[in-house]
Amino acid sequence: MRSRRCLRSVVQASQKHSMVDTEAWVLHKGAYRKDPDKGQFAQLQLEKFSFPDITDEEVLAEPIWGCWEGNMNHALRRYPIDICRQRKEERVVIGNAGIVRVLKVGARVTHLSEDDLCLVFPSAVSDDLGFMELAHAYDAPRTVGLLAKRTKLHYRSLIPVPSLDRHSVEQWAAFSARFITAWANWKLAYGVWKLLHPKATTGYQPFVWGWGGGVALAELLLARIHGFPAAMTASSQQRLTMIKQLGIDAVDRRQFPDLDFRPASFETDPKYRTRYMQSEMTFLEIIGEKTRREGVSIFVEMIGLPVFRATLKSLARPAVLTTAGWKEGMDLSFLRAIECKKWHVHVHTHFARYEDGLEAVAFAEQTGWMAPDEQQRWKWDNIPALATEFFLGRTNPLFPLYEINPF
Repeated sequence: MRSRRCLRSVVQASQKHSMVDTEAWVLHKGAYRKDPDKGQFAQLQLEKFSFPDITDEEVLAEPIWGCWEGNMNHALRRYPIDICRQRKEERVVIGNAGIVRVLKVGARVTHLSEDDLCLVFPSAVSDDLGFMELAHAYDAPRTVGLLAKRTKLHYRSLIPVPSLDRHSVEQWAAFSARFITAWANWKLAYGVWKLLHPKATTGYQPFVWGWGGGVALAELLLARIHGFPAAMTASSQQRLTMIKQLGIDAVDRRQFPDLDFRPASFETDPKYRTRYMQSEMTFLEIIGEKTRREGVSIFVEMIGLPVFRATLKSLARPAVLTTAGWKEGMDLSFLRAIECKKWHVHVHTHFARYEDGLEAVAFAEQTGWMAPDEQQRWKWDNIPALATEFFLGRTNPLFPLYEINPF
């Protein structure tokens, strides 16, 4: 069994330190709010929050901009886990993507200084190969997220921002988690695809597709850099326009509105089955037109059950189906024999190794691979409204940013 490398000063019991007092939006254990559209949804509370001062390997920081992530939505839904119960804590501060300013460094932190701007790299516990096991401000105990005016992080949970010459601090905040996730996932998926298609292969034009989302967009931008034609779905005109401006083929999701696979309804509800099949056929016809009937070479699929069936049908032979997470529906089923015969490789990754993060940031600075500079922002006092909008699927920006402290 592999050993676990724990960032000890973050996750072990705190020794005697003075306390840091701050203001934070706090998630309480067991505090539910019924929402008629989506079921249970926890309410954040604005209140005083205290945590022990930094250890020798930690950094005290002032969050500047945060980016609302899917794991924050999972935390408020308390699904697939209740992180308060998982961490055995009554109160938790979430938020693990964004930009912070360093206020104070521990005695063993030599590469960071006061006033440095850093991206949050939210891996708190990793194994001996560097793969994340527990995430900062999610399931890692005694970690404090960006929904606080002050926080502390282990030095390996921070990556210095190269500069603000080419990209704004808001763009780097949007970059922090989703683009690093995309870098690690694409590196593996693209490597697998190259093994499936040796250089001797001619007369074949590979095609990359992604369902709408920030990680998918980041990967499709990498696909374009590598010379692949790429397409992405979205259901709002604002997102469709932005995708097109980035050089990606924008496909209107509203052309197949009932592409939402629910196995039980598919078996028992003829009307639902008819609507679903009509949407699936429309989707597959569009795939055929875009790919010259070859199918998708690499499909970036971060959604889960609602689109999984149609995604498998859209793949070329051979092809790569790649994911680094899920939004709805974790439990999936497929016919193994068909996937084997079609040489479909399923790639699963979980965030990234620290070295991946360093590579991603350097590549972005060098090439301009970066999040779009979207305009909509949420103020500190409006964070509960942002949480609700994201929960209900009504946030238009792919990278919903919230301000914590002025920059």
